Amino acid sequence: MSSFNGSEVVDDNLIQAVDPADTELDSALFRRKLMSWYRSHARELPWRNVNDPYRTWVSEVMLQQTRVAAVIEHYHDFLRRFPTVLALALAPEADVLAAWSGLGYYRRARMLHKAAQFITSERSGILPATAAELRTLPGIGEYTSAAIASIAFGESIAVVDGNVERVLLRLTGRPEEGNAAGRAFVQQQASALVPRRRISEGTNAAGDHNQAMMELGATICLPKAPLCLHCPVFSMCLTRGEHLTPPRAAQLSRPAAYLLSLRKRGTLTEVLLELRAADASLMPGMYELPPLPQDAVQGREPLLRLRHSITNTNYYVQIYAASGPEDRGLRRAIPAAKGDLHWIQTNRLGLMPLTGLTRKALQRLDVMKVNLPKLPNANNISRIA
Repeated sequence: MSSFNGSEVVDDNLIQAVDPADTELDSALFRRKLMSWYRSHARELPWRNVNDPYRTWVSEVMLQQTRVAAVIEHYHDFLRRFPTVLALALAPEADVLAAWSGLGYYRRARMLHKAAQFITSERSGILPATAAELRTLPGIGEYTSAAIASIAFGESIAVVDGNVERVLLRLTGRPEEGNAAGRAFVQQQASALVPRRRISEGTNAAGDHNQAMMELGATICLPKAPLCLHCPVFSMCLTRGEHLTPPRAAQLSRPAAYLLSLRKRGTLTEVLLELRAADASLMPGMYELPPLPQDAVQGREPLLRLRHSITNTNYYVQIYAASGPEDRGLRRAIPAAKGDLHWIQTNRLGLMPLTGLTRKALQRLDVMKVNLPKLPNANNISRIA
């Protein structure tokens, strides 16, 4: 199959008829087609072709429910701060959260930190090499353990994320089901396709296969308008297009208001932030702009409006700022205790564990520097549909 250049000619075998009754995949043929395509079209990503299991682990945790472009931006910085398991284990949690700020789902960072401490104290700093052992670590579940075990150590085990599930459901002509039977079916199909060979002569058959499956779902077998005529296994697919999916739950909408308060200290500028309680149910120990009650901002014009989504909720956020007596009035309206409010120098914001919304707002308002990521092939694609 030729490269994607707009004038691509589809191979003859891509338009052969498929018998809908035949749901048995030819594993060897599938792998040949898939790997031939992957070797030519795989994106160049910084966590690929590395020989450090720690780096693979960090990337896989970061990629959970997060855009590739956002991960690239944080991956390099995170590894500069914590280049080894030991460096991560010895770091204060606040520093780990600061490096993670902007990626969201901060429990991932906390569990990564706890797992590094466990590996350092109980395993002499050596990451387990099998999926079964990896699952004993904090924050590592079925998907992450399989990904690390196959990509870093060559274990012959299937990796199933949202992209892989979509590919397999379309290949087999099966609708999406959110039940145990559906998940078992996908896992069975994925396991049947994984090469049985481990790492040999510098080739990681299982790890490369799993990355190719995820790459196919992320770049070709898209949730909407899949690029079927570019697909290397089009001739083996029973769906050839979008498959049946259950309706998604409606997004919730909520308003939210926050205060931006700045002050000068000599040549330095400081911003007022609130530190969330260590036992808060969401984002504990993170700094955010002080929230304001809705009745305190009635009739005021916001400095900034933006939308921020967390899981199934869209927050319609308004940032307020004022000067003089009005500013003091807004500050008095902050529900937080004075002990939870801190003046932070703006040149230190990049080192602070900020919530994603606060980071976004401060960057939009030019209070905080924006670090632009370097994108591979201009792709900005989620790992999970």
